[in-house]
This record gives sequence, structure tokens and C-alpha cells, in this order.
Amino acid sequence: MKILTAAEMQRIDRLTTERYGVPSLTLMENAGRGFVEFLEERFAPLWEHRIVILCGKGNNGGDGMVVARLLRDRGLHPAVLLLADPEGLKGDARVNWERLAASGAPEVVANPSAWADRLPDIQGATLLVDALFGTGLTKPLGGFLAEVVRDINAKFPRARVVAVDLPSGISADSGELIGECVRAQASVTFTAPKLAHVFPPACELAGEWRVKDIGTPSEALENDPELLLDLTSREELGWLAARRKIDAHKGNFGHVLILAGSIGKTGAAAMAALAALRAGAGLATVATAKSALPIIASLGMEFMTEPLPETDVGSISLRAFDYGRLDQLVEGKDVLAVGPGIGTARETAEFVRAVVNRYSVPVVLDADGLNAFAGCIESLRAEGRVRVLTPHPGEMARLTGMKTAEILARRVEVARDFARNHQVTLVLKGSRTLTAAPDGNLYVNPTGNPGMATGGTGDVLTGLIAGLLAQYPKRPASQVVAAAVFLHGLAGDLGAQEIGEASLIAGDLLDYLPRAFRSL
Repeated sequence: MKILTAAEMQRIDRLTTERYGVPSLTLMENAGRGFVEFLEERFAPLWEHRIVILCGKGNNGGDGMVVARLLRDRGLHPAVLLLADPEGLKGDARVNWERLAASGAPEVVANPSAWADRLPDIQGATLLVDALFGTGLTKPLGGFLAEVVRDINAKFPRARVVAVDLPSGISADSGELIGECVRAQASVTFTAPKLAHVFPPACELAGEWRVKDIGTPSEALENDPELLLDLTSREELGWLAARRKIDAHKGNFGHVLILAGSIGKTGAAAMAALAALRAGAGLATVATAKSALPIIASLGMEFMTEPLPETDVGSISLRAFDYGRLDQLVEGKDVLAVGPGIGTARETAEFVRAVVNRYSVPVVLDADGLNAFAGCIESLRAEGRVRVLTPHPGEMARLTGMKTAEILARRVEVARDFARNHQVTLVLKGSRTLTAAPDGNLYVNPTGNPGMATGGTGDVLTGLIAGLLAQYPKRPASQVVAAAVFLHGLAGDLGAQEIGEASLIAGDLLDYLPRAFRSL
């Protein structure tokens, strides 16, 4: 599902009219109809509600006037207030003002005094429609309309607030709040979600949101090379639920080799291996420091293990390459997962860098595997090979030399630039985890919760990504990775629903992954 900026939405609307022949007035009519359909679905029966509709002077206000007219056509009697001078109405908003006038024009409440006089009569509303601004706002509200927004939030104790497109005061193009804004329980947007619907904290004020089709052909979005931001949705992951062939065997589903673990960090390797198997991989092997192997082997019966020479601190040594030992181990494997619990010893970091650059097989790099490239990311040579990096913001800061705060403030831009510049698939973890592809496409993940902020969940994600890549080598790697991120968060959500966020641990994700798959 595409995510659009305000400018992109305007361009798509214009294209819908100019190329596909759908009049802009029809788009507005369809928007109002879709909004009313949502009200009827979500707040039935509407006749039990006292409805107030607040309209601005732009197209968002025009949408609100369509809503008012359609509700009146259903025999309802919403109070409709225009918070602007009607002489300022233009285009489609003006047309819908005139259409609404046939059943009683909206009341004009265009100044603080008129608003103060009208407020006591409408404060008993149980359903308040915010059609003041929508997606066009780029600067903070001030003056009269900022006062109205404050009153909406504070002086309508019984009202459920539903926004047309976006709560007024929010900028469509950012998750950051730019000033005073309406706190909505729900929002109905059109054609596609905007950035503010998806990214916090703005998305929290947009409430439950729904996308309504207003007549824009799907190809207008799908064939636009400039639309590079997608929200991963359950509906797009049906390929994960396809039945396996009746004569399938373990060799059909890939063999994942996991280079991970060290003394004191054995659980990470085991969880990554188990996650790869839970993802559906046919085989998983953990290659680890010799001293760590017995502990890792005891943590799972389903994966295989291979001992490797170790350093004096119990991590994998460069001597693993001696006599072609590691080359033989990599032969025949479909994916390498490198890094969980592997340690930070200098020799081990050299080993990681050598592995990533030596083999053509897809590599998933996480945890201390990422730290091996801190300060020397230019030494990572993707060269057309699949390389998936999965940093959290702190690891991303070490990779780029940027400050963590800057990473958090510019997540989309930073992730996209890094993936393009280094030709890797980048998973920037956090709330709304991002998967950035080498071609500039970027997937935003809607699943997951704060209960997953606990040690080991990243190791599970590494194994999950590797397991899916092993099974779907012909699909674009970034799509497979985005699907893994979605399932990982969904498993966390299912777990949190049953046992709560505070008690959720990484091992629980392994238990809930089958449910996540089954839910597709």
C-alpha cells in the first residue's frame, strides 16, 4: 500500500482527472460518500448520535459539506458550521456549499465571538466531524482556528472525533507534530495513507484510520516510479500462505548457515537458528566457536552445529578459513546469517568482514556483525549480491558516524540514502521498522509493540529473514525482508495480546510465529 505526501496526493488527483477522466467534483463526492460509509459502519445507528460537522474553506471543508448533504439525505440533521467567510470558497468547495444550501446552508461561524456564542449549543455532540484542514497544512495553526482546535480537544466531553483525511493541525508529510492539533478517535483518508497516518506521534492523534477509494485507478499508483514509500499490509503477503507441494522435501526450502555465538552469548545463535526453522527453512546449521557449541546444541534439537576455531576469549577465529574449512561449510548453503552473539574481538570482526565480502550467497548481518563494519562501512562490497543489514538506531549511528538523535529525526531519508549508496537492503529497526531497498523503495512496517524492546528479539528477526530468503530466492529480496519484518512484529503483537507487553521475551516470538503465519 503506497504512502503519499500531500504533494503526491495532489498530483495523483490531478492525474486521475486529466488522464483518466474522473472529474475533481466526482472525487470529492466519492470522498464524502466513503466517509459516510465509515460512519455507518463504525458508529451505527447514526440516528442515535448528535452530529456536528466543522468545515474549513478548502477542499477538506468541501468534503465535509458532501458528508453533511449525504447525512441529510438519510434523514439526519447534523449541525454544520463553516468556520470561514463563504466569500472565500472556491472551486469544488464552492459548488458543494451551493448544493448543501438547497437543504439549508451551513451556519457561518467565522470569528471568535461567533464561535463562543455557538459553542454551548454544540458541546453535547456525540460525533464530531473535523473537516477544517485535511492534508494541506504546512505550518502551525494560530489565532481563531487554533482556539477552535483547543476547544475541540477540551470542550466536547461526549464526542467521538472523526477527521476527514487528517486531524486538523497535523502536517500530512511528517510524523512530527507542528503545533496545536485535533486529537481524533478515527480518520478516513482517501486513495492512500499519508505519512502522518503511519509515523508517530502524529499517527497516535489520527486514531483508527481507514483508506477509502474515491475513483483513482490502481495503476495510477502502481505505475508511478516516483512513489517509493509503501506500507506493508497483510493483503500483500498471500504468497507466504501458499500450500506446499505434496511431494516437497526439506531440500526444497533452503539451508541456512548461521555464523554466530561465543562464550557467554550462546542464546542468540540458538534463537536465530530456531527462527529460521520457524520461518519454514528446510535446514539450519549453526557454526560457532568450539567452546560455545555444546551449550548452543543443547538449546535446540532441530538445528545442526559445526565447531570452528576460536580466539582466546571464546569467539570465532580467522583460523576458520584455514584449509578451506569454512569454504566447504558454506558450499551448498542458501543464506548466511552472521552476527548474533558473535562477539566484538578484533580477530572476530576481521572474520566477519571477510565472510561478508568473500561469498556470493545472500548474507543477513546483525548485532556484532554490524559492529564489525563500524567506522569502515566502505569496506562492505555488495557488488550486486544480496546483503541485508539490520541495525537498531544505535548500531546505525556507529555505521554512519551520525548521532543517534539525527538517525531518529530523519529515519526515512537516512535509511533510503544508506541502502542506495551501499547497494544493500537495510532494516532500520524501531517503532515502524523501515526496510530500504537498493533501488530507493522503502517499506514501512505497521506491526510490533514496545514489549518487543527486549534482548534477543533482533536475533529472532535475523533468523526469520534468513529463513524466508532461503525459501524465496526468486522474489525481490527487499520484499521478502519486509515480509519477515511484518511477521516478526505480528508474532510480537499476538504474544502481547495474550501475555502482555511487559512480560514478552524473545523466546515467546518463536512460539507465536506459527500463529502469525497461520493468520495470513
